[in-house]
Amino acid sequence: MTKQELRQWVRQRKAEHTSEELRQLSLDICNALRRDPRWQASRTALLYHALPDEVCLSPLIEEGFREGKRILLPVVSGESLQLREYEGEQSLSRGPFGIMEPTGREFTDLRAIDLALIPALAYDPQGNRLGRGRGYYDRLLPLLARNIYIGICFPFQLVAAVPHCEHDWKVSEVFVIPHS
Repeated sequence: MTKQELRQWVRQRKAEHTSEELRQLSLDICNALRRDPRWQASRTALLYHALPDEVCLSPLIEEGFREGKRILLPVVSGESLQLREYEGEQSLSRGPFGIMEPTGREFTDLRAIDLALIPALAYDPQGNRLGRGRGYYDRLLPLLARNIYIGICFPFQLVAAVPHCEHDWKVSEVFVIPHS
């Protein structure tokens, strides 16, 4: 399958699920992540506000913030992603793709990030990721410590193989729970 064909295939799989099923799957994934020692030990975590076809991490964003973790969220800035610290829901505004983004100062101490949860349209077991085709995360991931980024996806987004090129960055692991 080409990247475009795989994107279409994933969209079709997503359409087979109701918004309530996807919400529950997101909650199940968040609950499993809460028990993960890497989440528990993290002090500075990169998460994301989800698009409708991504695992929603809002419960972890809020929980981590309340627990005193430094929660970073990406902000689209031209052709790249800036990272900004989450300072509560009141500090968010809608970004260019309709995603809620923090409005504070840019966070530049990328080596301080000890956990990064990365979305994608699809992953394979080797950590290859299929993004939306704009390369935002392919430009961001090389700037982070290599062993801290973990792919997050719904079970139907984990496929046998993702087509990839030399400029596509892999994640060190894909975190997915079995579909019940």
